[in-house]
Amino acid sequence: MDKIRVSAVSYTNSLPFIYGIEHSEVMSRIVLSRDIPSHCAYKLIHDQADVGIVPVGALPDIEQAAIIGEYCLGAVGAVNSVFIFSSKPIEEVVTLRLDAQSRTSNRLAAILLRYYWKREVEIVESGEADAYVEIGDRTFGKPERSAYSYDLSLYWQRLTGLPFAFAVWAANKPVPDEFVRLFNEALRYGIEHREALIRTLPKRLDFDYHTYLMKNIDYVFDEGKQQAVKEFLRLMKTLEPLPQINKQHC
Repeated sequence: MDKIRVSAVSYTNSLPFIYGIEHSEVMSRIVLSRDIPSHCAYKLIHDQADVGIVPVGALPDIEQAAIIGEYCLGAVGAVNSVFIFSSKPIEEVVTLRLDAQSRTSNRLAAILLRYYWKREVEIVESGEADAYVEIGDRTFGKPERSAYSYDLSLYWQRLTGLPFAFAVWAANKPVPDEFVRLFNEALRYGIEHREALIRTLPKRLDFDYHTYLMKNIDYVFDEGKQQAVKEFLRLMKTLEPLPQINKQHC
C-alpha cells in the first residue's frame, strides 16, 4: 500500500516519539511531517494525514477517529508546558486570550475557569487581555518571569483527581494491524531511549529537559488517562463554542 502519512507535533514533548520512529523500520513505511498541535488536528479532519498525535479536543471532529497508540502526550500533575499566564491573580482575571497553536488547552483553560476557579471571563482572540493561554516550547522558563502562572494539568488534577492526556495517536481511517504493531514498537523505543535523546539537546539555564521529558510528561496512555479523555470531552460539551483563532488550524 502507499506510505502512511503521519503528523507529529513539532514541540520538545514529542521528540521521544520522533526519535523512536526515526530509529525503526516503520520510518520506511510513512511520510512524516512535524506540525503544531492544532494543525495535526486539521490534517486528520481534512484527510491531509492518515495518523497523527491528535489533541483530544479534536477527536469528535474526526470521522472514523480511532485511537491506535499505546502512548500519548500526558501528565500526572504539573506538565510544565501548558499554562495560563496572567498579570494578576486568576480570581481577578476578566479577559483571557487564547493560544492560536492550541485546541485542547484552550478548552481546558475554559473548563478550569468555570468549574475550578468559578470564573466567567471574556474570551478574546487577540489583543490585550488580563491573562493568556500558552503551550509548548514557548513557555520554557517563562513561569519564573511571569507575575502569575497556572499549570493547567496540575489544576485539572485538583479538579478531577485524574491525570490528563493532551494528545493521543489516532487514525482517521482503518490502518493495517501490522503497521499499528510496528508503530507502537517505534514509540516504545523512543520512550525507552529518552536519556540518549536528552544528551543531544542544547543546554538551557532556565529549563531542565531531563525533568521535563522523564517526569513532567507521562507518555503511557493508561486507564487513568483514558478516563480523563472521557471526562474532558464530557465537560467540553458544556462550554460555549470558543472562537476559531485560525480556521486553517481549526
